[in-house]
Amino acid sequence: MASLRKALAYSKKRAVPFTRTSKKKSKSFIKTVPNQKIVKFMMGDEKAFKQKKYDFHLILISKESSQIRHNAIEACRQFINKKLDKETNKQFFFRIIPYPHHIQRENKMITGAGADRMQTGMQLSFGKASGKAALLKPGSKIFFLAVGTAKHAKIARKTLNQVKSKVPCKTRIVLEENNK
Repeated sequence: MASLRKALAYSKKRAVPFTRTSKKKSKSFIKTVPNQKIVKFMMGDEKAFKQKKYDFHLILISKESSQIRHNAIEACRQFINKKLDKETNKQFFFRIIPYPHHIQRENKMITGAGADRMQTGMQLSFGKASGKAALLKPGSKIFFLAVGTAKHAKIARKTLNQVKSKVPCKTRIVLEENNK
């Protein structure tokens, strides 16, 4: 498997959404679309959430505009889901809010001796699709968590703080209490 380019190459760059795919090949700008790495967008007890059994809602919100790759979202999802399954005894509801539509391109370059014969440089620099990302604006919601007790809210807040390092932008956590 090819290695990924560092997220720094994409995360803070201003990007125009690049999503054009069509069933007619002549109208499609993107020939191959990378597979979605996010397996699930909702986890936990959705039925209990719809019945309004969870009083504490935690939301991870972006403070700045950036791109978050689908593999970073999936890494966060796995960590949060595993941690909350274990610590709250599956009494939570977790949702990933942004959907990665933006397709990232990479113009592969070869470095080292004799590499000048292998590449075209800027001649054909459009690049091939290498991954997907969600474009975030300041104030965009990233993750939504709902738990029932204050103890579980503390665990959820700690988990979201641990996940902040996997997200490429500055974030804040908002806690909303729904008293019946």
